[in-house]
Amino acid sequence: MMVRTIAAMVIVLVVAAFQTARAAELPPAEPVLRDAMEKPADWWKSAEGKKLVDNIVSWQNPEGGWWKQYDPKTPRPADLVRGGAGGGDDDWQSGSTFDNGATYTEIRLLARAYDATKDEKHRQAFDRGLKFVFDAQYPNGGWPQRFPLQNNYGRHITFNDKLMSSVMTLLSDVAAGKSEFACVDDATRKRAKESFDRGVDCVLKMQIKNPAGELTGWCQQHDAKTLAPASARAYELPSIASFETADIVLVLMRIEKPDDRVRQAIAAATKWFEKSQIRGKKYELIRDKSLKFGVDRRLSDDPSAGPLWARFYEIETNKPMFADRDGVKRYNLSEVGEERRAKYAWYGNWGEKVINEFPKWQKRVEQRSSR
Repeated sequence: MMVRTIAAMVIVLVVAAFQTARAAELPPAEPVLRDAMEKPADWWKSAEGKKLVDNIVSWQNPEGGWWKQYDPKTPRPADLVRGGAGGGDDDWQSGSTFDNGATYTEIRLLARAYDATKDEKHRQAFDRGLKFVFDAQYPNGGWPQRFPLQNNYGRHITFNDKLMSSVMTLLSDVAAGKSEFACVDDATRKRAKESFDRGVDCVLKMQIKNPAGELTGWCQQHDAKTLAPASARAYELPSIASFETADIVLVLMRIEKPDDRVRQAIAAATKWFEKSQIRGKKYELIRDKSLKFGVDRRLSDDPSAGPLWARFYEIETNKPMFADRDGVKRYNLSEVGEERRAKYAWYGNWGEKVINEFPKWQKRVEQRSSR
């Protein structure tokens, strides 16, 4: 009897391990969702469109959000279990996330599908998704990377990879009554506006000051309680992050009637971008089959190159900084190992759009103020 019981327990553990492994091996959903965002309104009425959105609904988690790894082209398997609840760094499927376009993209797609089909289950899934956005927001106005909260860096208020800026843009569009959100009632629009405004207040409080007391930009993630810059993965140290700063500034520029705090934040961040640009250098992608990863990325001299910004700047000195999976701060990209050089964006032209947009934004604000 004991032998049969132990055998049964072993079978259960093996099945559970297999199902969890299947969950971990699911593909990223972002490419499929990104393609669907380009489809015309009538496409959602087609058999292909209806199938895709039905699949998306099937993958919605009970709390209202989505994982970032699942296959939108197929329905969620009935026997697929959620990941463990340990809160480890790889525990992506024990909670929903906003990472890599997740959740806020599905919400937009559901709104478009419902607008085209008027299928009530799509509307209900949209409502659950929007409620998840409200539920996941911290009282101070920020959003974590993952929710329900886990005991890892997913708890931080997250700007990384357009996360908070994309969530705030969604809420801004809902509150403004953009056509794709025609199904949203006045009470929900009001709630979206209040949620967006709390997000703005949180953003302004997190803007980093340098040792001279000047406002600069933002880190990839900030501590949810202290709002201080925080680490995430080993190679993502507390810093001023140019990619994320650019996105959040462009969101602030969308505000119809910015107050003095918002204007000051935008002007200071733009000034920081102007100060921090790198001239006479180009960031090259080198393809070479003889390399371990097939590619490498290097910084080289080029007097004709446009301005570049490092992904990370040291808060104390404003020097470009880098790190590898050992978490050790470095000041030269060549000191980073091949794997992180090949698979991470260490430089980009992210500040260029902010600098170019700033005079246009100033003009718009002045015109609105004179009315």
